[in-house]
Amino acid sequence: MPNHLDDLIRGMKALEDELSTGYETKRADLQAVIDEKRLLFAGEVARLQFRMKTGLFRYIIDMHPLSVLFAPVIYSGIFPLILLDLFVLVYQAICFPVYGIPKVRRREYMVFDRTDLPYLNALEKFNCFYCEYANGLTAYFREVAARTEQYWCPIKHARRIIAAHERYPRFFEYGDAESYRKGLERLRMEYGKDDASPAK
Repeated sequence: MPNHLDDLIRGMKALEDELSTGYETKRADLQAVIDEKRLLFAGEVARLQFRMKTGLFRYIIDMHPLSVLFAPVIYSGIFPLILLDLFVLVYQAICFPVYGIPKVRRREYMVFDRTDLPYLNALEKFNCFYCEYANGLTAYFREVAARTEQYWCPIKHARRIIAAHERYPRFFEYGDAESYRKGLERLRMEYGKDDASPAK
């Protein structure tokens, strides 16, 4: 049964990769059209989008009072996020080279492009920046934690877990001591082709 599940997981991963490739191809085709008619298209779209912008004053006036009241609570999350960011930076810089774990490229998880949208006002752009940072940092931290888990404890749980990270399917089955002992050193160095080279 575990082999059948592993086959299903590999099949799902292959389908995800195929879907991702399809999206990239479609995006490349769209980009070619945009490049061809760039000036005309970009100018017209920017004008249309700018017309859809809600002014900052109107945006604040229309906000629900509870949104305004609890905004400081939401924004105060920036402090633990910055501390987490610094911790992960130091943690990875110190620990990953010691164990030969490839470092996670932070820049690949941090995407800040919504602030370029002309239909967003200054507050909406700030909100988007905040969410981009929080979610990018979370994804970055998750990958650092996943690589750490792959090195130290690559064993699946006895029960199904929700939203397991991408490295989890390669882990050893719960209770399979023989596979764990025989394959631990191999799995510790088994990283994907997209990962950075192991640190020395």
